[in-house]
Amino acid sequence: MRREAEQIYVDNSSVMSRIVPPAESRISDWYPGASLADSFAVTLPPTAPTDIGTLATLLFADLPLWFRTLLAIRDKIVTLFGVKSTHDLEAREHIAFFPVLSRSADEIVLGVDDRHLDFRASVLLRRTDNRLAITTAVRCHNLLGRLYLAAILPFHILIAADVLRRLERRFQVA
Repeated sequence: MRREAEQIYVDNSSVMSRIVPPAESRISDWYPGASLADSFAVTLPPTAPTDIGTLATLLFADLPLWFRTLLAIRDKIVTLFGVKSTHDLEAREHIAFFPVLSRSADEIVLGVDDRHLDFRASVLLRRTDNRLAITTAVRCHNLLGRLYLAAILPFHILIAADVLRRLERRFQVA
């Protein structure tokens, strides 16, 4: 069953679309059986950079205070349950606090495997229509993972909308 794209109006000047998770993404094999698979996109202006590393870094730059505060609270709580905090996520390369798992000319895959859930996030530039898509896929392993996902899901949607809106605004000013 394919879900049609829906327009989400973030404010009067910005439109973000909730889209079907892209089949061309390197994380597409995660969609079947995922506890969560969602994707959001914005159309980039012609003046936007075309380097996926630059776009991904800008996407997660200057995260809003409300998100950083929630993340700090999350880190304090999850360590009580033996779950990794954002400071414990080891990798050779990070974008924000997310470990980079793979990189190609058009996509960066971020992710972490933990005992309660595994997640992957894709930042994909669709060059044919100059759209930047962020896709998240999560696989829960146990009740703690399902409870955690249920608790963060509303914030996940808010942050996806916010980072795309901020990125879009960054190019409007430039």
